[in-house]
Amino acid sequence: MDISPVTFADLGLPSVLVDELASQGILAPFPIQQATIADALSGRDTLGRGRTGSGKTLAFCLPMLTRLHKSNKPRDRFRPRAVILVPTRELANQVRDVLVPLADALGMRTATVYGGVSYTGQINAMRNGVDIVVACPGRFIDLMESGQIELDAVECTILDEADHMAELGFLEHVTRILEKTPREGQRLLFSATLDRGIDKLVRKFLQNPVTHEVESTEENEAQMTHYFFQVTQGNRFDIIADLCAAPGRALVFTRTKHGARKLAAALVENGVPAVELHGDLSQAVRARNLAALSAGKVDTLVATDIAARGIHVDDIALVIHADPPEEHKAFLHRSGRTARAGAEGTVITMVTENMRRHTKRLAKDAGIDPIMKTVVKGDPILTEIAPGERELKEMPNLEERRPQRGGGGGGRSGGPRRGGSKFGGGGQRRDRDDRGPRGGDRDSRPSFRDRDDRGPRGDRDSRPSFGDRDSRPSFRDRDDRPARTGGGDFRGRDDRAPRGDRDSRPSFRDRDDRPARTGGGDFRGRDDRAPRGDRDSRPSFRDRDDRPARGPRTGGGDFRGRDDRGPRGAGDDRPRGPRPDSRGGRPAGPRGASAGRKKPARSY
Repeated sequence: MDISPVTFADLGLPSVLVDELASQGILAPFPIQQATIADALSGRDTLGRGRTGSGKTLAFCLPMLTRLHKSNKPRDRFRPRAVILVPTRELANQVRDVLVPLADALGMRTATVYGGVSYTGQINAMRNGVDIVVACPGRFIDLMESGQIELDAVECTILDEADHMAELGFLEHVTRILEKTPREGQRLLFSATLDRGIDKLVRKFLQNPVTHEVESTEENEAQMTHYFFQVTQGNRFDIIADLCAAPGRALVFTRTKHGARKLAAALVENGVPAVELHGDLSQAVRARNLAALSAGKVDTLVATDIAARGIHVDDIALVIHADPPEEHKAFLHRSGRTARAGAEGTVITMVTENMRRHTKRLAKDAGIDPIMKTVVKGDPILTEIAPGERELKEMPNLEERRPQRGGGGGGRSGGPRRGGSKFGGGGQRRDRDDRGPRGGDRDSRPSFRDRDDRGPRGDRDSRPSFGDRDSRPSFRDRDDRPARTGGGDFRGRDDRAPRGDRDSRPSFRDRDDRPARTGGGDFRGRDDRAPRGDRDSRPSFRDRDDRPARGPRTGGGDFRGRDDRGPRGAGDDRPRGPRPDSRGGRPAGPRGASAGRKKPARSY
């Protein structure tokens, strides 16, 4: 396709976007951008086909932003004006990083929606109102079905890497989302291929689309050298480790998540700092590992095919297929991580004996002519392909840990819980004498150790029940306790006999030694009661044959007026006075052995 060089201003973009691009050093559009932007700005549905690294993100972001800027409709809660659907979290973040500076320049809000993180922030963003949502289909459907996103205000819908969304099984979700968007809205679809149902999606939702296909395969392949190393299973790892230990960034692909985890760990163990990237990792760990590669903390990333779609790291000089992929499209997509934007790159595929037939077909389908070579450990070709000194290093610490306040135990960075952790180690508290007294401010409060104003507590082991607490009076021997005086409540009980040991108290079952009650009708006046003795000698509630028979009840049906009962005597230590009738006039009925005692009404 013969396209003369133009500038972004020539394409009709707002000057504020042109200035923002210039501030980033982006002055001229890539071929896919130049071919797509003009038609997209005219409002036509667009089908773009281009390789990864060809500049597709700006090709759809710039016309979308221009359309929203011209329409200038107000932002509304839960109703975005544009939706960009992508297959993976990494690709969502990549699109966000390109989009946010441009949207900010126009005063527009964006939000990123994908799984693996909390719903709260995403729901809050929708509630506050956003102009553009970059989303993975699964989480987007969740928010849509729960009423957190409404699509009736969408002016532009974009599908990026639609073929990969089809591979991941997202076409049903994508279809449901597109059905909710206004028919008159603009739709842009970008896909490397039109198989796996993408052609049906195009026919159903794109109205008379204009197609732009800018394949840069030949240009990229001219800068990319392919090697097929015939290796044994025994020396395969040694060759990979040798290549990754050379200076420069390397990207290693495996078929499975377990394979990525195992290979990354083996590289680290052998002095080659490496991080992994696959679907089993949380979003925080994935972002941390990618950041470590981008920042140069590590130079080797071991990834799976799924994660390959979202990797956006510059200056990757070497791509290694530790496990050849199943199909040629995945092979080309993996390989496309190097030799980007005119840079040179090398792609090496490890071919074991059982993979030779498969890799031969893979090369044919991908349209490449690789250099075939049998390689052993220490082969000179390794330093020829990846020159430089092999320097073994320790794996850097990628964790950003909070400073620990009190040391281990309990699983908390601040030390064990008060009194020792129930779940962690070390029930003893740390020595806290080095901390200043806390007072009103936390920092001025006294520590748990330095309490000189309090009397000695003795050893913890001296407590009763929970050990020996010899410094405190036990619950059994209360003879050393001073008599209480004053007040009209429970104080001043000098008339009570000493209790002695609990074991010597009478039981509730044997009450034969208790004399008949005399005196008034209430519970006052109990001076006639004998010492209780052991609890075991009390009568049970069932054996009350020694109690005189009750006479007929009088006095209005309550527990008052029990003239048949003997006088109880008077208790000088209890406040006198009649107890109020709390039964509300209900007739008293037989209630077994406890019918003669008035119980307070229950409250629930």
